[in-house]
Amino acid sequence: MTAGRAILFRLATSTRLERAARAAPLGERLAWRAASRYVVGTTAEAAARAARELRARGVGSSIDQFGELVRDTATARRVAASYLELADQVNALPADTWLSIDLSHLGLDVDPRGCADHLAAIAARLSAGRRIQVGAEDFSRADAVLACIETVARQGLAGRLGATAPANFRRTPRDLERLVAAGVHIRLVKGAYVEPGGRALPFGEPTDLAYLRLAHRLAETRADFALATHDGLLREALLAALGPRPVEQLLGVRPAMADELVARGVPVRVYVPFGNDWFRYWMRRLAESRGA
Repeated sequence: MTAGRAILFRLATSTRLERAARAAPLGERLAWRAASRYVVGTTAEAAARAARELRARGVGSSIDQFGELVRDTATARRVAASYLELADQVNALPADTWLSIDLSHLGLDVDPRGCADHLAAIAARLSAGRRIQVGAEDFSRADAVLACIETVARQGLAGRLGATAPANFRRTPRDLERLVAAGVHIRLVKGAYVEPGGRALPFGEPTDLAYLRLAHRLAETRADFALATHDGLLREALLAALGPRPVEQLLGVRPAMADELVARGVPVRVYVPFGNDWFRYWMRRLAESRGA
């Protein structure tokens, strides 16, 4: 990982930077101009329009309402209520429209049991065939995220859940065994968080090789999984070896590739985020573009 990329990741979690940038004259406007490539807008209606437009191109979507690191149960309850409303809206959209969420947005850090209850309620609210994809967070939350997913899957909701597996985490091979046993959909990512060497592989060849090995292992288990990467070499090598596996992309990143993959018969889903808390997400996209 380049020094510039590591610095950007630290800045992406800086509340002070966000406040300063958005308070500066024209600062928020200029930042939004750059961020709007990756963010559909600030409302659920904007996300719904994007989902319909993607469907017209043969592309599925996964809608996320920005937010993370909730520190009190009252806020977590409000977030859960908003996701229940969002689930109702998603049920009215094309059938391949899903939801996405980070569990720290549902209060994972302050009330793990309540977080599982919220996740179960949202998953149950979705109509058959849809899922709510749980995002990967930093290494320190990996145990809690995995436990929450397993708890909800055991309630007969495995078919409405998705999990995210970061290939760079050294623990992921073991975690995959549990996720496969839970019967949830798995999206395999390289991993976005900067972690110490004892916890995660370096970016570059070590993570790329881990990604290849994990994808083949998932295929051998006949797990339901998607290749969530914009790395063309990795993607094409795995599609050639494993057949037309679903591919997941981020809004605004190589959009023409989605059309090309669809034309080749490869299912594609695009992550469609919306909301007011877009600044940190934009900074993370900038960080990932450095040395990726």
